[in-house]
Amino acid sequence: MSLDPNPAYTAPEDWRAYSGVLSRRVFAFIIDYLIVGLLWIPAAVVVFFLGIITLGLGWFLYPVLYVVVALLYFGLTLGGPSQATPGMRVMGIALMRADGRPMDFLTAVVHMVLFWILNSVLTPLILLAGLFLERSRLVHDLLLGTVMVRTN
Repeated sequence: MSLDPNPAYTAPEDWRAYSGVLSRRVFAFIIDYLIVGLLWIPAAVVVFFLGIITLGLGWFLYPVLYVVVALLYFGLTLGGPSQATPGMRVMGIALMRADGRPMDFLTAVVHMVLFWILNSVLTPLILLAGLFLERSRLVHDLLLGTVMVRTN
């Protein structure tokens, strides 16, 4: 898959760009969290040795390590040039801002934090919203002005 050097950041108006996005989004979520789980392993090893060097103080990072790894993963990939995580790229979708600006690191991190908060409060209603809202958007997409589109 080649990376377009001049990606279009504006959300398309064509309905085909949003067809099947919700199911692709679910599978991308599963793939991405498997990757985050795999990335957590070397991060845990680094924290282990950091704990040895700091005489045990570094081990206090373990409770938040998975969250830090996930936030960095989603912030760097969604905020990158492809505006998609590896799981999203496999499933052929990307996250775009409705106002046409490119995704940045902070917006990507806030997108994931809102997803986690709303998912813990509204489960499974967060996915049901995508069945009824325009462009198959979820609640956190509405709050941030983002939209998930197909790339293929």
